[in-house]
Amino acid sequence: MEDKQKICDLLVPVLQETRDFQELESLKYNKDNETVVATFWYGAVKTANVHMDSGTSMIRDIIKQIR
Repeated sequence: MEDKQKICDLLVPVLQETRDFQELESLKYNKDNETVVATFWYGAVKTANVHMDSGTSMIRDIIKQIR
């Protein structure tokens, strides 16, 4: 089984190198409701629904939903 929090942790520095996500501070996976909470340094918080996603699908959904 994939470690979805680890995927989120590894994804943060990659996204921070992009223009769209320079302000991204963290991605926290909640396994109870299968969401990822994105926190930005200026205080914004966005949630991505990753219910039933594989690791690769989760990455796509996070990028699409927190943009």
